[in-house]
Amino acid sequence: MSKAHILAIPYPAQGHVIPLMELSHELVKHGIKITFVNTDFTHHQIMKVMGEKDMGNEIQLVSIPDGLEDGENRNDLGKLTEAIYKVMPEKLEMLIEEINKSNRNKITCVVADENFGWALEVAKKMGIRRAAFWPASASLLVLSFNIQKLLDDGIINSDGTPTKDQTIQLAPMMPYMRTTEFVWTTCLGGLTTQKIIFDCMSRNSKAVEIADWIICNSTHDHEPAAFALAPEILPIGPLIASKNETYLGGNFWPEDSTCLNWLDQQPTYSVIYVAFGSFTVFDYNQFQELALGLELSNRPFLWVVRSDINNGKNHAFLKEFEDKVYPRGKVVQWAPQQKVLSHPSVACFLSHCGWNSTMEGTTSGVPFLCWPYFADQFVNETYICDIWKVGLTLDRNAGIITHQEITCKIKKLLHDEKVKARALELKELAMNSVKEGGSSHKNLNNFIDWIKA
Repeated sequence: MSKAHILAIPYPAQGHVIPLMELSHELVKHGIKITFVNTDFTHHQIMKVMGEKDMGNEIQLVSIPDGLEDGENRNDLGKLTEAIYKVMPEKLEMLIEEINKSNRNKITCVVADENFGWALEVAKKMGIRRAAFWPASASLLVLSFNIQKLLDDGIINSDGTPTKDQTIQLAPMMPYMRTTEFVWTTCLGGLTTQKIIFDCMSRNSKAVEIADWIICNSTHDHEPAAFALAPEILPIGPLIASKNETYLGGNFWPEDSTCLNWLDQQPTYSVIYVAFGSFTVFDYNQFQELALGLELSNRPFLWVVRSDINNGKNHAFLKEFEDKVYPRGKVVQWAPQQKVLSHPSVACFLSHCGWNSTMEGTTSGVPFLCWPYFADQFVNETYICDIWKVGLTLDRNAGIITHQEITCKIKKLLHDEKVKARALELKELAMNSVKEGGSSHKNLNNFIDWIKA
């Protein structure tokens, strides 16, 4: 008998690839075969990091072009989105045809990142069942479902620009959203990029109507109001790698696991973990203020500094800084974040508030110090500070966050027992959702039954 065979296709960014890979590992445990489709560029990065490690027989990593040439800037989201729409739908169709010709187990379902609504359209055209996977907060997807209402109410104009700077709430108990911090208005690259991203989100909101399932890396307890407003979105999170013994194979950078040995040497609940994801870039002055703030905190800290975090200008300064602060402070280029956050020595998470980091931090019971950079990170900050009350925000009004502000907020956060208690409560709720009988566990099992039917 042939197996259920899923084609999984994430948006080509670290925060999208990893949760879909985590879902793929879960599905494999239930005897489902996976063909995981990255862009050529992303595939090359992942294979370089994996080296000789093997994904096993049930997850096949393949790739198709994203439409950009070698050396073109893939952090220019407008340019990347346009290129993807021109090239990838046809390439995906060709790939599926090729797999179905050469494989006894034909593709029976496409699980596509919701940001790739066109992949759902390809699946429908080819008569294949389809599920949309949403790797961010449900509230952000609800916002995209309400784009037409925002237009009708005059909150935004036809290119997504807010008619005024105001705060809206889609439903009681949902996070307040500032119109100037809507995901498409903060996507770096000016009005041209904003319009491309806005149009893309509008298109995807329509394309998702043809999905048989919409599944989301969240939990009912994280976002009850959002799931009440859009019951068609089903939470299956938290998707966390610690449940998987196998090698994940979704990282764009090699993890420096020496930091785990360093964490073992630190006192319980003492370390400030500092990481800003895969996109954040700092100017040199802000980078130095952050370094000084960490130094003056008089706390042990683990700081993840990508080589491109301020366009490569930090090398000499960083080397000098590392020598000065070690062993109290440790700097790495990339960390095994889930293992770090669940380590007993970690006291708080200074974070950009990407959704993966938000889920990983809250499911580890760690309080946050929030420093959002772009896209959905501002909404996630609102959840952390105002709805769940498991973190503090940094004052960004002066344009630069000073070292005094950083040290002051670290001290305040680490002395707030109520925040710590709430963080542990949220952790328990999140972990219960994936246990037998939990809401995410039930949704995932129903989804698996549907795939195998």
